Amino acid sequence: MRGISVAMKFVRTLVAGLAAAAIATPVLADSCLQPAERTAMEVRALQSQLMVAALACGQTDQYNAFVTRNQRDLGDAYRTVTAHFKRVHGNVQGQRQLDGYITQLANAQSQDGIDQGTFFCPNVTPLFKQALAEGGLARLASLSYERNVVVPYSLDTCGATSTSSSPSTPARRANRARTASR
Repeated sequence: MRGISVAMKFVRTLVAGLAAAAIATPVLADSCLQPAERTAMEVRALQSQLMVAALACGQTDQYNAFVTRNQRDLGDAYRTVTAHFKRVHGNVQGQRQLDGYITQLANAQSQDGIDQGTFFCPNVTPLFKQALAEGGLARLASLSYERNVVVPYSLDTCGATSTSSSPSTPARRANRARTASR
């Protein structure tokens, strides 16, 4: 009888400890990107790339047309990215992480433009036309992925395999040499 009582006490202590850990820390075990979150990250990266291009290449009218045409999808992507950071890091820290990521994203896009030098504007100009021709989160995310737009976030996608070629692939393709022939 004493053995059962000790075992039950151990189980109760274990369950209480696990429950306390789950409450005390944001969902650390589920910190991977859900497929919808990966899609949203791709769309935000595309939008950021186009914003940098608009400023650097005098394409503000094209950027404004892109934002106007895709306003709902861009808003959905932003809300999904925000929800990801809050899910993984909690409300307060999640907002800080989101703010840091948005800054990191803009910096990565700017650095990509600097790295391409005089090829940047000729390389990115067709992207405006392609982005305006696409509609919906999945299509915009695919365009971002196909064009190898920089996504400076390395968290794996939940349940994805590294051999997948979909936008939910956990790792970006290596940056290829950039030329005006893109």
